[in-house]
Amino acid sequence: MRYDSDHKSETRKRVLTEAARDIRAKGPGGIAVAGIMARAGLTHGGFYAHFKSKDELIAEAIGTMFDDARGRFDKAMAESDPAAALRLYLDFYLSPRHRDTRERGCPLPALSSDLARLDPIPRARFGEGVAALTGRLADALDRHGIADATVAASSMLSEMVGAVSLARAVDDAAQSDAILENAAAMLRQRFGLEVAE
Repeated sequence: MRYDSDHKSETRKRVLTEAARDIRAKGPGGIAVAGIMARAGLTHGGFYAHFKSKDELIAEAIGTMFDDARGRFDKAMAESDPAAALRLYLDFYLSPRHRDTRERGCPLPALSSDLARLDPIPRARFGEGVAALTGRLADALDRHGIADATVAASSMLSEMVGAVSLARAVDDAAQSDAILENAAAMLRQRFGLEVAE
């Protein structure tokens, strides 16, 4: 049976959605192609109609994760005031909800420690995602009047990713919450994002 290009595109999208969910939950080394294909409603044999290799699947799934994260970022940045938009994004990113929804959250804290051990294709896709998010943060910081916005954005993103990673790693709930709260407070203070009372 022949399928049109829309069917193939939709099928590929289902596979990528399942792969992205698995990678976030288990890391790229923990995924099984057969399970991903089954959850997408396909056989394992159909994999090669869509991807040349597991590395290509991982790279494309990472792209899907960054596309999802971009939607959340763009929603926050829809706020016309750049300070309010940045606050909104910080409030989301450094929240217990984001910490606790690894399977749907930003790919940076979920994958940073794993990517160094992967092949160049997934690492390159991850690097593209980091650069794109840094650029979007830099644009918002520039509109907010922050000097050296690209350097500031890189620092801000690193702190946010580090805070979420640490908050997920510690076992004590109060300590985890404090990591997020302290990071958010310091970033708001450093970048002039505090709400005037």
